[in-house]
Amino acid sequence: MLRKFTSLLQRTAKQPSISYLCNTRNISDSKTLFVSDLYEPDYLESLKPKFPQIENLNIQIKGYDYPILESYQRYLHKVAEYLDIDVADCYALPPQHMTVQRLRPNSAAIDAEYRLTIYERNFHFEDVDAPIYPLFLRIAQAALPEGVELSIQEHTEECEERRYVPDRDLLELKAELERIQSGIAKKK
Repeated sequence: MLRKFTSLLQRTAKQPSISYLCNTRNISDSKTLFVSDLYEPDYLESLKPKFPQIENLNIQIKGYDYPILESYQRYLHKVAEYLDIDVADCYALPPQHMTVQRLRPNSAAIDAEYRLTIYERNFHFEDVDAPIYPLFLRIAQAALPEGVELSIQEHTEECEERRYVPDRDLLELKAELERIQSGIAKKK
């Protein structure tokens, strides 16, 4: 009887396992299947950019002649749209007024006085592809009009703060409020 039982045990040991019959895989044994890839859809991989990207750029153009500066700004905006560059913001800063005096030779007498106005326009670009950035720069430099200055820098908080003009009345009221509060604090 024991012999019959041992032969039965040997037959059951040679039979394939249930997991093999059901076509299932043990995840712990698999090296190609990762747990993070298991529940994520395939299209997420296609949403990643092909090239490295420059996150924030601030392009600043300055000039003395307003119509030329406006025309150049319009041109750069069209080029950026054509190259699929995301223009997050485009804004103008208040003009800066400057007085230049020309003196006579070897004297302190004023020969001529000039009043100059410097106009400024800014672009804020986001997520610029690295291969497109030098192409945009070459186009911008090639089309740069005479008397217009082009500068490019990383967009910072200072760039954002410069665009807001302070309200003089509000600043005066805040100063008056501080004087009143300091006067009350001295009395206590």
